[in-house]
Order: sequence, then C-alpha cells, then structure tokens
Amino acid sequence: MVGNVLDVTDATFSSEVLDSATPVLVDFWATWCGPCLMLAPTVDALATEFAGKVKVCKVDVDKNRQSAVNYKIDAIPALFVFKGGQVVDRMKGAASKDQLKSMLNKHL
Repeated sequence: MVGNVLDVTDATFSSEVLDSATPVLVDFWATWCGPCLMLAPTVDALATEFAGKVKVCKVDVDKNRQSAVNYKIDAIPALFVFKGGQVVDRMKGAASKDQLKSMLNKHL
C-alpha cells in the first residue's frame, strides 16, 4: 500500500475489489506507461480525499495478466469503478482529477 492506495494482485482482486462493501476505484497501469505514471499523483490524491468512502486500488497489468484479461484492458491507464462486485463506470486514458472526482461522486 502506498499512502491510501492498495496494490491489488490477481490473487487478491476478488477479496479486495469484488467483495468490497464500499465502491472501489481500480487503476489498471504498468511501470513503463508514461500517462500511468503522470496519473499516479492524482490517484493518490483521490485516495486521500475519498478515504473511508471509496477504496482506491492499483493493478499492475504486467504482473497481473488475469485481471487485465478478465476486464478486457486494451489500453492503459484504465480506471474502473466497481460497486457490489460489478463494473459501474470506466474511463480510459489520463483523466483529470475533476473528471475522476465526478465519476466517483456518481457512485457514492
């Protein structure tokens, strides 16, 4: 865990994301992805801002291929909102903090 952001693996995806009692923002990313690295401080800030209301997780698609395949991740960064074990929203590319806040607020 970095700050309030939880690193999720294929092994922990179900328990941390699908079984979560609160909405979950999942950032599918990779270490070599420039836009992913640029987005990281924004994701960290959202994790702090929404602490207690939204769980924020990161999934490294290179290390966790099954999760990437399960959700048909074909471009990164890809940000998914899960609620009750289901995908309720998604955004591809380096979104602004305001865009992401708006997406999260819809599901609180």
